[in-house]
Amino acid sequence: MPISRRTLLGAALTAAPLGLAACSGASSPKTSTPTGSGSFRTLEQIRSSGRIRIGVFSDKAPFGYVDADGGYAGYDVVYAERIAEDLALEVEYVPVEAASRVEFLETAKVDLILANFTVTEERKAKVDFANPYMKVSLGVVSPDAAPITTADELAGRKVIVVKGTTAETFLEKNHPEVELTKYEQYTEATSALTDGRGDAWVTDNTEALAWALGAEGFSAGITSLGDPDTIAGAVPKGNTTLLEWLNQHLVELGKEQFFHADFEQTLRPVYGDAVPADELVVEGGQV
Repeated sequence: MPISRRTLLGAALTAAPLGLAACSGASSPKTSTPTGSGSFRTLEQIRSSGRIRIGVFSDKAPFGYVDADGGYAGYDVVYAERIAEDLALEVEYVPVEAASRVEFLETAKVDLILANFTVTEERKAKVDFANPYMKVSLGVVSPDAAPITTADELAGRKVIVVKGTTAETFLEKNHPEVELTKYEQYTEATSALTDGRGDAWVTDNTEALAWALGAEGFSAGITSLGDPDTIAGAVPKGNTTLLEWLNQHLVELGKEQFFHADFEQTLRPVYGDAVPADELVVEGGQV
């Protein structure tokens, strides 16, 4: 069953600590890829425009994807809709690929990225991350007929990664003996794995587990590769007004356990009892 959450027309909500009100948006959010000027919009400018542009994945279920009805859905999208709602803005989803996330912020094609964006020192030099809303590490998916269950078993194997991900960076730095096959999109990576064009796929463990649970003949033989990381929203470097709002908003959302509810709505139907919410969810922006 497709998992989706829609922006409601004519909703009204007030959250006094942040001066928040409800968003008015379409049931099928508008998507575009605007031309960036390289000059970001402050929170005041975003509010004045009546719309916030949020970069999300379109092919990474159950986090950000286009569902059977043609609307955006997933864990990150539920969060995006709440941000727009509490800013009293319409949301405009801009589809991004892993490798384009930084560039879309640097060129102001989006105001905010919510696309399973892992916080790294290299990325922090180029964009500003809000406080985290999820925990993550790397996972490895392989065929049940030739399972890979330890990092040592990756040596000499053809391993699939998506360009611009922490999986790509980690393997290049820590496992140069691995032959990497790189793709732009997650759907390309999973197709390559199922077609036998690679021995394993390394990606976020959240994605590895979700995909393997729904793919007959494949398992996430490794669910924690490398050091644990966090996932957070990101804004253009220097956009302190939007960044500060996001961090305070996370505090308010934590009081209602928003991300646990998001998990139950979008991830529990996929993970079942295999993944406890507290293994992934971060509330209040504090790990």
